[in-house]
Amino acid sequence: MALGESRPRTRIRFELLADLGTQPAEATVSFDECDALGAVNLRGTGFASRDVEVRELRTRVGGVLQTAEINVTGLGGFLLAKCAAARSRRKPKDWYDIAFVLLHNDAGGVDPAAEAIRERFGPELPSVRTSLDDLLANFADPTAQGPRAYAEQMRIEHPDLDRTVLAADAVLAVERFHDLLARDRP
Repeated sequence: MALGESRPRTRIRFELLADLGTQPAEATVSFDECDALGAVNLRGTGFASRDVEVRELRTRVGGVLQTAEINVTGLGGFLLAKCAAARSRRKPKDWYDIAFVLLHNDAGGVDPAAEAIRERFGPELPSVRTSLDDLLANFADPTAQGPRAYAEQMRIEHPDLDRTVLAADAVLAVERFHDLLARDRP
């Protein structure tokens, strides 16, 4: 890079969700001492805040390694919060996020994701049955809005992938997820 040229800036989109009974659903919640950071209030989920994992982030700044520990929502809490969000908001991003996380999570796919939910929230699963049934209905076939949203976004990022295969993968993942969580099990 020549003297005087600037490096291209990287833009990161960081989304936060909240579950505050004191704010209306879909309200943007502001944080103290922050000018541009907030969260969308998804009242009623509660799962994300009860499934917290500590993650370490590392980066080099001026040649010095910097680390920070942050609390993030675990796989089960994230998926249940996203199911509630998808049911209430009906946004393509929510459908995409659910299918993507089911197919590409660090735990190894749909079965471990469902097991994480069963382990953490098993007794509460009847309370989310409507959201799970709604999720299944929106992934009922490859032309439904869920698989379409997943396939369209994946094709933006990976144009070489086949839309039909992507949509079918999303349908199968959600069907399996629903089956594992909706069936009666001790």
